Amino acid sequence: MSANLTSSISSSFLSDLKTQTADSHKKLEHLPVSSSILSPDMNIEDYTHYLSLMLDVHTSTEEHIFPLLSDFIEDLEQRRKKHFIKDDLSFLNYTKKDFTNVFSTTEVSVPFALGIFYVIEGSTLGGRFILKNVTKNPKLSEEKGVRYFSGYGDKTGSFWKSFLAMLEAYEQKHNCGNDIVEGAVYAFDSIYEHFRTKDKE
Repeated sequence: MSANLTSSISSSFLSDLKTQTADSHKKLEHLPVSSSILSPDMNIEDYTHYLSLMLDVHTSTEEHIFPLLSDFIEDLEQRRKKHFIKDDLSFLNYTKKDFTNVFSTTEVSVPFALGIFYVIEGSTLGGRFILKNVTKNPKLSEEKGVRYFSGYGDKTGSFWKSFLAMLEAYEQKHNCGNDIVEGAVYAFDSIYEHFRTKDKE
């Protein structure tokens, strides 16, 4: 198989993945709790609430998804972010008491887990965009309270590209695109439900 054909197949998969998750992604972004951190008038209470919900997401990811991917993502340990959220919440003098398991499904295959991780890593890329807004709040700065949204710093783009390259290679080898898409849609929908229900409390 030629290199060009291989590239075409890989690019097609990533395009399909993005397309097939677009509706779930958009639905999540339109929730009040999601849009609040992009508001010009974002307040610290909304910011803290968002971080608290994302701590649930990353705790669930690191406890249930990371173990499934340790043999497939070489730099997986560098991609942990739960401790960054805890640091930010500590700076905001907030202590989280109750945790929710966001990804409640019990039977998760590696491709399905990769789909979930695609959403998690994508949120890190998006976090760099959110960072520009939240740091406009006088109580936050590049140094304090925004470690989570800082992602991998100036390496965020390269981390994203290296993950996509691994995802492409895995899908091509195992022909499991549908399972990866299902995992990604499941992740978006699970986070949506988590945000929606907690927003009512």
